[in-house]
Amino acid sequence: MSPYTSTAEEERTAATPAAARHPWHLALAEAANGALLDAGLAALRTGAGGAVAAAGPVDVVRVGGRTGGHRAAVLSGPDGAVELGSAQTAGSSAAVAFMFPGLGDHYLDMGRDLYRDFPVFKTSVDRCAEALTAELGLDIRDVVFSAAGRPRPDASGNAAAMDLRRMLGLDSREQTTEERRLNATRMAQPALFVIEYSLAVLWESWGVRPAAMIGYSLGEYVAATLAGVLSLEDALVLVARRAALIDELPEGAMLAVMLPEEQVRPLTGGNISLSAVNGPEFCVVGGPVADVFELERTLAGRGVITRRVTTTHAFHSSMMEPIADRVTDIASGLTLNPPRIPYISNVTGRPITDEQATDPAYWARHLLSPVRFADGMRHLGRERLLLESGPGQTLSSLATVIRDGDTGAVVASMRHSLESHADTAVVLKALGRLWLADADAAWHGLPCGDLAATEGTPGVDADGADADGGAELTETETALRAVWARILKNEDFPRDISFFELGGNSLLATRLMLRISRAFGVELTLRQVYEFATLARMAAAIDILCGGGDPETAGEPAGSSHTGSCQARFRLPNGLTVHHQNEAETRHFYEDIFDHRVYAKNGISLRGGDTVVDVGGNIGLFTLFAHYEAQNVRVFTFEPAPPMFELLSRNVEEHGVDAKLFNIGISDTEAEARFTFYPRSSGMSSFHPDEEEEKHNLRTIIANQRTTDAETRRLSAYAEELMDVRFEAIEYTARLRPLSAVIHEQGIERIDLIKIDVQKSERQVIDGIADEDWPKIRQMVLEAHDADGEVERLSKLLEDRGFTVTAEQDELYVGTDIYNIFAVRGAR
Repeated sequence: MSPYTSTAEEERTAATPAAARHPWHLALAEAANGALLDAGLAALRTGAGGAVAAAGPVDVVRVGGRTGGHRAAVLSGPDGAVELGSAQTAGSSAAVAFMFPGLGDHYLDMGRDLYRDFPVFKTSVDRCAEALTAELGLDIRDVVFSAAGRPRPDASGNAAAMDLRRMLGLDSREQTTEERRLNATRMAQPALFVIEYSLAVLWESWGVRPAAMIGYSLGEYVAATLAGVLSLEDALVLVARRAALIDELPEGAMLAVMLPEEQVRPLTGGNISLSAVNGPEFCVVGGPVADVFELERTLAGRGVITRRVTTTHAFHSSMMEPIADRVTDIASGLTLNPPRIPYISNVTGRPITDEQATDPAYWARHLLSPVRFADGMRHLGRERLLLESGPGQTLSSLATVIRDGDTGAVVASMRHSLESHADTAVVLKALGRLWLADADAAWHGLPCGDLAATEGTPGVDADGADADGGAELTETETALRAVWARILKNEDFPRDISFFELGGNSLLATRLMLRISRAFGVELTLRQVYEFATLARMAAAIDILCGGGDPETAGEPAGSSHTGSCQARFRLPNGLTVHHQNEAETRHFYEDIFDHRVYAKNGISLRGGDTVVDVGGNIGLFTLFAHYEAQNVRVFTFEPAPPMFELLSRNVEEHGVDAKLFNIGISDTEAEARFTFYPRSSGMSSFHPDEEEEKHNLRTIIANQRTTDAETRRLSAYAEELMDVRFEAIEYTARLRPLSAVIHEQGIERIDLIKIDVQKSERQVIDGIADEDWPKIRQMVLEAHDADGEVERLSKLLEDRGFTVTAEQDELYVGTDIYNIFAVRGAR
């Protein structure tokens, strides 16, 4: 009997509804009009719609018993309900193309929560594991799932805590024995196949079936299996034996090269092979370790950006030739059928033909040929939704670049190894995104229920939010709500919004600590105020402290000063409503842009029909400013941090801004770079993080705020704890592009205003503007860091380009090196 499931456990699992086995539930709501939908959302967010959620982890909820083109999705979990968005469908469903990644983003315990929470996924993994036992001589589940992380039916549903040292690249530890075993090619390839195939089976169980597919390297085997070219059992034999053959080959190396294919081809030959073409200027080469490293040194001398690929062998290179005939022999013993579902061939970058699919020698050519992913994506076209069915988001990132930054139609469905989200939450969120995008899926096959909600439902405000949270407050919540109301001067807020999203800041947090001490007789630390930041979580933490316990060890889920959910909304003083993450920061940006009008005061103006470029968009306040300042303004906005880009996208959509959004950074070269994102201080996020400098700047800004001596002393007592909390970081890998490359691709003929706010990357942005594009620019505003006279140098550069330049420092930044530069062409 498998160690993963006992007979008693199987009986419990069969008898227990899925919704009761894990804490996540996705409600896919639809209504005939927006008013009904808003009322339904209020009920779903507060749990009043829970009666329709009993059938399973996913339900289609008809609001008012009606169907219609107004849709929304609400994901409920341990920390409450989060609205994933709303949309009005056009009535023409979009076909879905599945994408299956290759090796590289696999990790120990990938899919662990899915195995526990979804019987369909579990059954598929079990079937594969049993079929592979004879080939591998072991249970692949013992390889994929660590001993410490084996799926348990009573697990909490939360992923392991984020390993910050790994996120920051500071982890120098050796791989564990379990990690080394998984990463060996002989195990990694069948393990990845099992997870990707089982995830696709889960998607199909929800009615999401592919109209087309593309797999990257090993991923093509998954596509071929789903298309019926190979039976599952034959595919597992071919994958396992091929992986064992590769494992016997000499070690190889692979190198990502940021050049177009026509410039990489001359570099190949001899021992170096072209292994992949992933984008317009992104290729991979492979070969013997010494030869690849020598090429790396040569390219570095030419100033070409390269990156070593983590691998054990040079896949898709001439180093695979010794086993090519043996792979053909294995395939010759299997049954090969014409595909029932179209998919893209890695070998040609075009849809696979019946002749190729049924030719045993095709799999040898696949082994040796470069992966033509970029060509394949172009053949898939732009009209399909793309769903990545496998760990990480590599293919989603590549597809977004190939689609010129369009992220709206690309959906990843498994977390990256360094993300701390629960697998179940990630896949349900992806399903919600497909629902909102009107994916062509058999939604009628999901459990469906009706939610009684009518237009004008009492207690629902104009934004569809129930002010008191819809649920009866506990005694502690009621008392704490009064404390919050006095401090925040706001009595109208739900119980699941963070203190900091309501306008709280570090100074107000210290006041809150004092008021809690007086009201409840317990001491809540500053870190706990940040960790248990919603009304409900903070009240629960206070109850635990009153009982003599420690909320951090009592299993109480933490809140957050940054939910990343787009749930928090803020009405700006000018009446505009935006999605944001922190009211204090939003107010600061608003005052600079809209209230103080620092741009207009320094000669910056916008006219109807102007073109604006916003580099460092954050949540999009400057983009909104441009939209409302003049009619028919067109904006191109760049924001590399995914949480900020999500907020930016929603704000642009809701305000109807004519904007093209890019989830990339702007620099002086084509590259990838690590981006350090501070969720609680997003304005200080950077490609060039310097924690001590940022802490100095924040201390200075706090000191420059007009506070009383008593307030300053109270804040100073928690200064270092505050700094540690504010600068807890998340790291992303972001795509970098020169601005001129985007200008040419987008056909931008003039730039009436460019705003650059990129936290110490301003020089790289400037250097990425080609000489022929400078005359297109009429005005420029940039934040500059005056390291060793940089402000003077930038001012001189702009003056030499024909601008009249003004540099000034806001009084809030006196004592830091942060300045604003305003440049207007030809002004006097």
